[in-house]
Amino acid sequence: MTVFTDETRERAREIIARYPADRSRSALLPLLHLVQSEEGYVSPAGVTFCAEVLGLNKAQVGAVATFYTMYKRKPTGDFLVSVCTNTMCNVLGGQEVYDTLTEHLGVGHDETTADGKITLEHAECLAACDYGPVMTVNYDFFDGVDPSTAVGVVDELRAGGRPMPTRGARLCTLKEMAVQLAGFADERDGAVADGGPGEATLRGLRLAQEHGVSVPGFDPNTPIRSKAEADKEAAKAKAAAKPAPAAATETSPPAPRDARKAEAAGAAANAPASDRKPAGDSTGAQERNLTEASASADGANSAAANETGAQK
Repeated sequence: MTVFTDETRERAREIIARYPADRSRSALLPLLHLVQSEEGYVSPAGVTFCAEVLGLNKAQVGAVATFYTMYKRKPTGDFLVSVCTNTMCNVLGGQEVYDTLTEHLGVGHDETTADGKITLEHAECLAACDYGPVMTVNYDFFDGVDPSTAVGVVDELRAGGRPMPTRGARLCTLKEMAVQLAGFADERDGAVADGGPGEATLRGLRLAQEHGVSVPGFDPNTPIRSKAEADKEAAKAKAAAKPAPAAATETSPPAPRDARKAEAAGAAANAPASDRKPAGDSTGAQERNLTEASASADGANSAAANETGAQK
């Protein structure tokens, strides 16, 4: 069983401290990334570690780890290459890119090359239709790829190079990316200064600036309230919105005795429900359907009887 390093344990405490004490289980997602950053996948030991530090059982942790595809359940290569094969990218050649990489690397979906460098997977959608066909390496984008450029990227990775993504910072390993996904800054010197946004993204930004579209102000330092505080505020808001009891007026409900009389009068005025067809409905179609169904059943029974007699 893996014994996690002191650094990982310290980072786990830091992650849990980000959340109110009564909401510590919300730290599970970044904690799963944290254990993946040490082992390269979420192992049984990683599941146990997360369960212990959060006071959960392993089934609860495993249910989350198996739900999200970013958590790998078996050892993964240094570089996770994901090729979008969903509708838009597929139409533009995404499947051809994936098939070419499968043949070139000698691995299929969710399989890793013998040198441990590349894990290949097809992705249902990478949310970049305007750049398709796309593939990502450890979640950094390579836009407008074709079979040739895709092969060039993986060959450079296997040779020890770090090809520059179309958008975003320079490439890092999957373990290094998992540290960032756990909520810690990229510690590589100048790593986040590289790269830049794509033209389609900039086009949207320019249109927003041109038409004065912006998001309302938001303070990222707003503290997260505890559950008890949130419940207290909700109860206060509910009490404030509750209408005052209505005063007695001429339209007040009748006294209990009068209400019983009104109920009895209503029941007498409404005949009880029955199985009869409502008045006005034509019975011709129903009778015709019943006759045809009966004739069909008789014919089927007769045919079955003849077949039984023939067999005897």
